[in-house]
Amino acid sequence: MTVTKEIVVERLKTVNGPDFSGNIVDLGLVSDIFIADGKVFFSITVPAARAQEMEPLRAAAERVVKAIPGVSGAVVALTAEKKGGGMEAPVPQKPAPRPTPAPAARPAPHAPASQTQGKRGVPGIASIIAVASGKGGVGKSTTAVNIALGLAANGLKVGVLDADIYGPSMPKLLGIHGRPETVDGKILKPMQNYGLKVMSMGFLVDEETPMIWRGPMVMSALTQMLREVEWGPLDVLVVDMPPGTGDAQLTMAQQVPLAGAVIVSTPQDLALIDARKGLNMFKKVDVPLLGIVENMSYFIAPDTGKRYDIFGHGGAKREAERLGVTFLGEVPLEMGIRESSDAGTPVTVAKPDSAQAQTYRDIAAKVWERLREEKGAAEAATPTIVFE
Repeated sequence: MTVTKEIVVERLKTVNGPDFSGNIVDLGLVSDIFIADGKVFFSITVPAARAQEMEPLRAAAERVVKAIPGVSGAVVALTAEKKGGGMEAPVPQKPAPRPTPAPAARPAPHAPASQTQGKRGVPGIASIIAVASGKGGVGKSTTAVNIALGLAANGLKVGVLDADIYGPSMPKLLGIHGRPETVDGKILKPMQNYGLKVMSMGFLVDEETPMIWRGPMVMSALTQMLREVEWGPLDVLVVDMPPGTGDAQLTMAQQVPLAGAVIVSTPQDLALIDARKGLNMFKKVDVPLLGIVENMSYFIAPDTGKRYDIFGHGGAKREAERLGVTFLGEVPLEMGIRESSDAGTPVTVAKPDSAQAQTYRDIAAKVWERLREEKGAAEAATPTIVFE
């Protein structure tokens, strides 16, 4: 049986809305429905303040969709409130009966290093590297996409996985619009631009739709975007990690065979404190640290040429030296980088001959060199058994 949007919509009309006022479809709470390989993706709009209370509603919608013949799975998210739909009603005094949700997979527990060595690889991908930060707002995604483009400019086949479920940036940064297609109706084809293969939750959910997902749902979505995508032969897959060091980041680091991690920080002490947390997280799960990038390192006034160290300067380099980690380079706070990123044409594409683009290409070259060093060290450490 072929699963269509019309069939899914009809089934969702059997799910009562909040406070039993109509059904979730007629109330306008269901987002656009995306179907690939029998898997159904959609979101339900709820008030952010009532998100936890609305979990049974989400579970009921997921259950009725999974019961449709031909549906192999469903990913249903709660998203923050939009006006209308009767969602402004006060919380009822008597809660609605709670349907029994299907059991969800728990995030993987903290595993000792000996248990992290046998991670399952992704066919067609030679190496996976993570670009991470201990906090948001340090320019991690911009750095990740320009490193990926720098690697591609050096002749490598490169892909980008946008692992930031709550705030996907790659569609905007790379100027990519639309929905991904499927290969023989089985797996997703990555979107492409500037020679990069890209997958992001931003291709499956509307740009202005905020996600309200629990940990197991995030990991399920990340796993599908990593392992159920036709990446094809890639030398490197760059993973733009979510900011911070929560369950999603730790589980990703534990379950994905990361060949190394790049930490992005600004020079200021507050950012460096959080960067140390990111470094320690990767160390605990035996992911090699490829190095640290100091972003927004300094500012050169375009009218006077005077340099300003707005966030301080050299903090990330000193931290790298203190920890014995490679310092990959410093990226200035430059208006052209911001403007080109907002326009969906990263500076390495928009101004390939600029000093800023050369900075990113140099960083990418150092990342590739460090990656080869770590691979060589890992191979040298592998014992050789000789039969005589």
